[in-house]
Amino acid sequence: MTTNTGRLIGYARVSTAEQDEAYQRDKLISAGVQGRDIYVDQGVSGTKTSRPAWDQMIENGLQPGDTLVVWKLDRMGRNSGHVITTIETLVGRGINVRTLDGIDTTTATGRGMLGMLAVFAQMERDFNSERTRAALNHKREQGIVGGRPRSLDTKQAKLIQRLYDEGEKVPDIARTLKCSRATVYRYLSAKQSTEPTPVD
Repeated sequence: MTTNTGRLIGYARVSTAEQDEAYQRDKLISAGVQGRDIYVDQGVSGTKTSRPAWDQMIENGLQPGDTLVVWKLDRMGRNSGHVITTIETLVGRGINVRTLDGIDTTTATGRGMLGMLAVFAQMERDFNSERTRAALNHKREQGIVGGRPRSLDTKQAKLIQRLYDEGEKVPDIARTLKCSRATVYRYLSAKQSTEPTPVD
């Protein structure tokens, strides 16, 4: 278990340029975070893999013993599975996580809530994977999908991103779609480099 011996580091994110991060910033300051220690991503959707302020904070701002403070869990990631994985990674680095809606990894109650969320996130990933595999198996049984495809059509390409966002490992995605790991990596890399700025 990590201890709260370092600084409070805040993170805020709003999805569109028209939204104002002032509310989140005020909440973080009220929770004890200094204004100079708040990182803000504006006009950046949670579905984007790369978030400039978040990346800067992770690489240069957070140190072991620090506590990351966010307004709500959904500010941290793309979906529940991604958020839980992110928190576990931070805690593994010796960084505490606190959300203003009740999660605090420095307390037994907060760790218990995080554990329950992790269970539900894994259930969500499992259910989604089972549905996806069942649909693919049904298509294969009908002869719609057969053999090892040399390239991916649009639906399969989107499926790669969806499975990856849900926490599936690249080798498992490759087996599911009967393509090479290199194909999966190549698509994910191309997707990140060409992904437009979202508007939501």
